[in-house]
Amino acid sequence: MTRVVSCSHQQRGAALLIAMALMTLVATLAAGMIWQQYRAIQVEAAERSRTQSAWILSGALDWARLILREDARTGGPTALSEPWATPLAEARLSTFLALDKDNNVDAGPEAFLSGAIADLQARFNLRNVIDDGGKLVETDLASLQRLCEVAGVPSDTAQRIATGLAAARSGAAGAPLEPKTVDQLGWLGIDAASIERLRPYVELIPVRTTVNLNTADRDVIVAVSPGLDTGAAEALIQARQRHAFKTVDAARALLGKPDLLDPRRVGTQSNFFEVRGRLRLDDRTLEERSIVERRGLEMIPILRERVSSVAAAR
Repeated sequence: MTRVVSCSHQQRGAALLIAMALMTLVATLAAGMIWQQYRAIQVEAAERSRTQSAWILSGALDWARLILREDARTGGPTALSEPWATPLAEARLSTFLALDKDNNVDAGPEAFLSGAIADLQARFNLRNVIDDGGKLVETDLASLQRLCEVAGVPSDTAQRIATGLAAARSGAAGAPLEPKTVDQLGWLGIDAASIERLRPYVELIPVRTTVNLNTADRDVIVAVSPGLDTGAAEALIQARQRHAFKTVDAARALLGKPDLLDPRRVGTQSNFFEVRGRLRLDDRTLEERSIVERRGLEMIPILRERVSSVAAAR
């Protein structure tokens, strides 16, 4: 009898252990399934946020293209007094959507959009230092050297950039890739600190361009105009604030020395612009940079890149 009771207790104990093991297994599997589902939801939410952000920033690019197209209709010079030069301050998207009665502005997440347009021809175009045949253009190389001195970068930087661009254009074996943006000057061996110092003065535009006298700063104007001193350049800047120069001859007349401004190197109109859009959506910030070429009334994006995508700290 004692043996029967002992066996019964042992069976119940074994059954309890099996039940506990099964419960542990089920709980583990359930936890794993819940975790996988949670991760799937997080991935889906991130993808949805990315898609929404890209869509909204496309709208910011369209806004810039519309402004530049309307500016082109005037047929006047490109100047900082025009609407395109006024940045779009950060604004809640629901402010715009509220004008549309068909939109439920309370349904989506809070999103804030800002942007700005910059004239790329206010800077020196590094593409100018080599001609279509890949040979160095000494006058433009001298301009770049002057800007390198202003920026405080190593004295051989201009020559290294010019040589690297010529080599990249040649396509020879072992040549570096041809950079498309200022950030990519690192491909030519230019260090990051020098790139940052040069950034306010130079740009990489795919074709030769002139420097716009109505938008360039003093140092850039002086760099591309041999014989022009800083005082004369400052006089140009003061004069354009009152009235934009319609032609290079108008700027020449102000200086009284026609030979100081070369119309092959300076102008009063621009066709290449940088568009920057910044979006805050929920806990993320997304920034994009686009380069737009204006051909008559047609606005053609030639580069679009994400500058940064940062999740806000919680």
